[in-house]
Amino acid sequence: MRKTLIVIICSAFLSCSLFRSVEMTGELNKWHNVTLTFTGPDLSEQSGDNPFADYRLEVSFSKGDKTVRVPGYYTADGNAGETGSDAGNKWRVHFMPDEAGTWEYNVSFRTGKDIALNSDPKYGTPAAFDGQTGSFKIEESDKTSRDFRAKGLLKYTGEHYLQFAGTGEYYLKGGADSPENFLAFFEFDGTPKATHKYEPHAGDWKPGDPLWQNGKGKNIIGALNYLAGKGMNSVYFLTMNVSGDGKDVWPWTNKNERYRFDCSKLDQWEIVFSHMDRLGLLMHVITQETENDTLLDNGDLGPQRKLYYRELIARFAHHPAIVWNLGEENTNTDEQRLAYTEFFEKTDPYDHPLVVHTFPGQYDNVYSPLLGVKTFEGPSLQMGNMKETHDETIKWVNQSASAGRKWFVCLDEIGPAKIGVKPDADDYRHDDVRRHALWGNLMGGGSGVEWYFGYSFPHNDLNCEDWRSRDHMWDLTRYALEFFYNYLPFWEMKPADDLLGGSGAYCFAKPGEIYAVYLPTGTVNGLNVLKGQYKKEWYNPRTGGQLIPGVKKDVTSDGFIQIGLPPAELDKDWVVLLREEK
Repeated sequence: MRKTLIVIICSAFLSCSLFRSVEMTGELNKWHNVTLTFTGPDLSEQSGDNPFADYRLEVSFSKGDKTVRVPGYYTADGNAGETGSDAGNKWRVHFMPDEAGTWEYNVSFRTGKDIALNSDPKYGTPAAFDGQTGSFKIEESDKTSRDFRAKGLLKYTGEHYLQFAGTGEYYLKGGADSPENFLAFFEFDGTPKATHKYEPHAGDWKPGDPLWQNGKGKNIIGALNYLAGKGMNSVYFLTMNVSGDGKDVWPWTNKNERYRFDCSKLDQWEIVFSHMDRLGLLMHVITQETENDTLLDNGDLGPQRKLYYRELIARFAHHPAIVWNLGEENTNTDEQRLAYTEFFEKTDPYDHPLVVHTFPGQYDNVYSPLLGVKTFEGPSLQMGNMKETHDETIKWVNQSASAGRKWFVCLDEIGPAKIGVKPDADDYRHDDVRRHALWGNLMGGGSGVEWYFGYSFPHNDLNCEDWRSRDHMWDLTRYALEFFYNYLPFWEMKPADDLLGGSGAYCFAKPGEIYAVYLPTGTVNGLNVLKGQYKKEWYNPRTGGQLIPGVKKDVTSDGFIQIGLPPAELDKDWVVLLREEK
């Protein structure tokens, strides 16, 4: 049941005789966004007292022995996404409850020079609504299907796959890496140039979908509808590319500012991100790129970077499915990366997973020092040569397990940079990408892929306007994900290429129970299995669909099985599935 509350609360013990009010909005259901908006000092984005740095809002939400401490932020007039306002007296916090029942909250609102950067709860002095308390009741989620609010928080649980806390479902990624400047949309306030209009997706917007300022946002919302309609579940985007490739995305009031944020623009981002939740599209948040990874505090965890990270967390961490990426093609030092991860761990109340992207050939330099680090969850692989994807995926799956903290290993970019994934018009079948990158990652125990579009082709990484330019690539990606979701307990399986008789194929197995073998060219000598009786079926990765029974449905094994020939097109790639007959 949809519940929206507006609550006025008086806190009698406050040192002021005036009433202190809070507006509580949102659907009061588990995994939903419960928003508390308070009335406080009347300031602006440019006030002498910086509302982003010189005030600190934190709210503790408690239920029984559990307490979740959530950072808040200044929100101008409380409706800046619609009004465009840069001034007002509203302060806001978002909370995503993980349990039904009654929750209580206690507000800390203090002021002092750069207090937002100071974690000492006693620093500064109380202000306005500090000390306010209240409670509210949460019901079970009423959402279904792809909506992440039906599934719960997507968490790292110590395994090679992320897992939804509500349903227990494991997550495999398939989505868009391009355009990296997805947020450089012409109808966001303060966007410096009309980089993206997404006009080809205007017709994908549906009545009832969100908009802002009398009809803005239709095209970007339509683009997300299209991608979700193709079965994809993630989008990669930069939140800051000052001095980078695009130079058209930032959260601040202008490209040279580092301490004051654009309230209306960020409210509009929030509208888009909330729609992504409903569509089941993970937010892969890339916080910087190689050209600007020393822009803030010379790369250190200083006041500019802390304030930037805190604002991102306060405004957006309530979304159920986020992966924070420390940087694209990152060149920070080991010490700097470690400091970033520790800051996120202390500040993000939901402990969303942390990854980092780096250059091909730099994997060992960047990732090896992070093995076993308790605040880091995995690599964001860029493959200069996509044929190396399978081996590189297995390498980090195995090394992270040996270090005592298993990583989820994703493929987030393929090269060469000028090529990536070509438009369908130039490479409709995408044979190499499908064989080496897509199936290479998944069959190596990887957690999925996002597709980068090379700069030598239309609709590339900076100027893509139409995701339909790779329509068939989304289909091929969906076929692979459907095979894993529909037919494999993939979270219990491991890469097992050593069981194959011959080379060039991939094996993924739970020995004695289930074996999946991907054949890039349709043939392999055979497979070593534990003794038993197995049902053999085939899957077509080029068309998807149902499993096709093998010529011999039942196979009795004493240790080695001849795979045999696929049902058709012997020169094409196939998947053979062997499942134990009980």
